[in-house]
Amino acid sequence: MDLPVMPPVKPMLATSVAAIPPGMQYEAKWDGFRAIVHRDGDEVVIGSRTGKPLTRYFPELVTALRDSLPDRCVVDGEIVIAHRGRLDFERLTERIHPADSRVRTLAARTPADFVAFDLLALGDAALLDTPLVRRRALLVEALATAREPVHIAPATTDAAVARQWFEQYEGAGLDGVVAKPLDLPYRPGARAMYKVKHERTADVVVAGYRFHKSGAVVGSLLLGLYDGEGALQHVGVCAAFPMKRREELVAELEPLRLADASGHPWARGDDEGAHASARLPGAPSRWSGRKDLSWVALRPDRVLEVAYDHMEGDRFRHTAQFRRWRPDRTPESCTYSQLEEPVRYDLSEVLAGPPSG
Repeated sequence: MDLPVMPPVKPMLATSVAAIPPGMQYEAKWDGFRAIVHRDGDEVVIGSRTGKPLTRYFPELVTALRDSLPDRCVVDGEIVIAHRGRLDFERLTERIHPADSRVRTLAARTPADFVAFDLLALGDAALLDTPLVRRRALLVEALATAREPVHIAPATTDAAVARQWFEQYEGAGLDGVVAKPLDLPYRPGARAMYKVKHERTADVVVAGYRFHKSGAVVGSLLLGLYDGEGALQHVGVCAAFPMKRREELVAELEPLRLADASGHPWARGDDEGAHASARLPGAPSRWSGRKDLSWVALRPDRVLEVAYDHMEGDRFRHTAQFRRWRPDRTPESCTYSQLEEPVRYDLSEVLAGPPSG
């Protein structure tokens, strides 16, 4: 491979802001695997956000990218999987599997799409110093004949359209809106763009915690919600605390600590078979590897209000944010019924939208 921009390349990132900023290019924020694709003739390399190759996990995309991308180019985008008209991150994570036979089975069963939103090189020209508005025009031109599963991300410079996307596209599983300054060069690894994400709050039960990697202080709180059958399901974690607060939480939660966790709702968390019928903490996965998943069981008596962006199935998609303790709420009142459901919006309508507006 001999391209003007060679792998690995760290993608340009975004900083969170509270509102959609004016005077920029706007795109939907895709909820998938960020990927930078290098193509030089028949050779295709798909690099992850960390620079590690994803190529072997998406063989169907390698073929599609050869068919749809220019012969020599570097393209920034997102790998996604659609299911029942919306993005499905859990099915996407299943593709990171060590067995090639399993990868190819899933490639046939749940094929992935690639959504392109930036162009870093074309032919012999590096475009990192080229303003975004010009890179966008070149991307649309270069991928004008692209066919599914390769798509150009819809983009607009109309803030009113961006606000409409922000409301509508969540129903298709998208994550918010990204705003990019029109004169922005491509800055690998820098947080030079802006993202606006949905934020909601929920009251959850604190039913355990994990220790921090630095020692005997709280690393993350384990959060639960009661389902329709009255079972407490593990829905995610709350983890961003200053070190002093981590120390305080150990003492604060000590009265709830169970000497014997056998009666805890999540006592079977270390039994891999138990996770088939319930969402419990402690299940090993290809993501956790040898990571210590042990946790301290707490009597599920305290209620916490957290902020979250959106759900992935029956759990929080990302780490929840601590807001406040809720002594006025009972644990039994913390159910899935309190969660706001976005109005559904078919993902095909997003992908079929105009590449620019």
